[in-house]
Amino acid sequence: MLLPSRIILEGRERAGARAMLKAIGFTDEDLSRPIVGIANTWIETMPCNFHLRRLAARVKDGVRAAGGTPMEFNTIAISDGVTMGTEGMKASLVSREVIADSMELVGRGHMFDAMVALVACDKTIPAAAMALLRLNLPGVLLYGGSIAPGRFRGRDVTVGDVYEAIGANAAGLMTDAELKELENAACPGAGACGGQFTANTMSTVMEFIGISPMGFNSVPAADPQKDEVARRTGELVMDVLRRDLRPRDIMIRPAFENAIASVAATGGSTNSVLHLLALAREAGVELTIDDFDLVSRRTPLIADLKPGGRYTAVDVHRAGGIPLIARRLVEAGLVREDPITVTGKPLGEEARRAVETPGQEVIHPASKPLKPTGGLVILKGNLAPEGAVVKVAGHERLYHRGPARVFDREEDAMKAVTSKCIRPGDVVVIRYEGPRGGPGMREMLGVTGAIVGEGMGDSVALLTDGRFSGATRGLMVGHAAPEAACGGPIAALAEGDLITIDIENRRLDVSLTAEQIAQRLAAWREPEPRYRTGVFAKYAALVSSASEGAITRPKL
Repeated sequence: MLLPSRIILEGRERAGARAMLKAIGFTDEDLSRPIVGIANTWIETMPCNFHLRRLAARVKDGVRAAGGTPMEFNTIAISDGVTMGTEGMKASLVSREVIADSMELVGRGHMFDAMVALVACDKTIPAAAMALLRLNLPGVLLYGGSIAPGRFRGRDVTVGDVYEAIGANAAGLMTDAELKELENAACPGAGACGGQFTANTMSTVMEFIGISPMGFNSVPAADPQKDEVARRTGELVMDVLRRDLRPRDIMIRPAFENAIASVAATGGSTNSVLHLLALAREAGVELTIDDFDLVSRRTPLIADLKPGGRYTAVDVHRAGGIPLIARRLVEAGLVREDPITVTGKPLGEEARRAVETPGQEVIHPASKPLKPTGGLVILKGNLAPEGAVVKVAGHERLYHRGPARVFDREEDAMKAVTSKCIRPGDVVVIRYEGPRGGPGMREMLGVTGAIVGEGMGDSVALLTDGRFSGATRGLMVGHAAPEAACGGPIAALAEGDLITIDIENRRLDVSLTAEQIAQRLAAWREPEPRYRTGVFAKYAALVSSASEGAITRPKL
């Protein structure tokens, strides 16, 4: 097997390349070995990725010990938790494409033989997997791990509790001093958001889909074991290279179904729908939004995790980790055992090695689930012909009918919620926040958290063509497609229109006839782009529908 790095490093004509690399300390011996790219998403803007420099050093130790030469490079990351509720949040989903593009570019440009991707905050995980699929080099993805939960007045808390407390404070249910106390306690150190929010959901997905070693991702960020896991990842990638195992050999259709089952079984984030659709496109696997509902219907909810449940990702690790979740599903015949994982062993074999902590209450047997069906539901109807996504992992009601309260941007909706202008029974509609209209499909944790925090989580619903944080709970419907900016039916809504959300029948409808909707849309005019230059403008011009994963594709 001719290694790609030999093309760029061997022979008389490549003396200039070798001279450049020797300037930073590489030796002839170093350059004679396989070159492994270490794609790092370290950044100093959030706790999620803040410790990845340390882990990268351990990964490189493992690569060297196994006979390779590591070359680390960095890319960007956007913190959903920091940017939430602002114009900056529009950068989050856009960053998925930029991260994938940048990893792909460095991999192609420097002709690495293999790659390890170090990831943490939400979009870095699917972005890195997308890049590995594009390059199709032997590769391993390692998640930096969950943050530890904070402690506030005798209970575990996460950043999601802070966003809900903002609503409670606005409603006069929490004092300014109490909010500050919670703010100071919620995030005690490095690591990604602690519930089964998007980062930990996608971490689970990566172990189930096989590109992360089973049991590696669920080790928390602050656990001393994480350094050893990182070193073993460096050793493993060299073994993967010797076996010539490629990402597209691993991420096949049955592996995608296993990944969806892991989301459904753990009450995971609705963002997984976007990301798995995008990954399937890179893998050349046929996957549609309807597949998520089919898998979720047959998969019980077995993990009692925040935001709908009681426990955090650190508790998952203590209970037996992601491998225990996999073992539960394997033993119940709910996932395919045969898809190969990055270790070379099939998922079933890896899962059966899981060790359960006696007395743990986090991960239930499939025979005694928290709910008989999973947390992901796809709705369709005259408001979302291409589909919309809702998570029902907690104790959400299954039916809501109420008047639309229509807002054309998130900030206006947030002002209405915190000003107590929303009433029980309302359906808060936030449109023109989709992939193209936002652009960037902002998450709505600020608004959803405020609704719950004000005590209206059981009486108010929300509908948007934007998306939600994995920390969102309540009857919140997102990803409505087609989006408003593309003339989807959500653009036709007017204040007071009656909206019906029917979970059991998978319906999302407004009490208007097809003729009435068509008449309103005939008078609709496409809004002016919010950005005419720069990365947001390019993204808006290239992005597809949320029902296709909000992927960017060239106009050929």
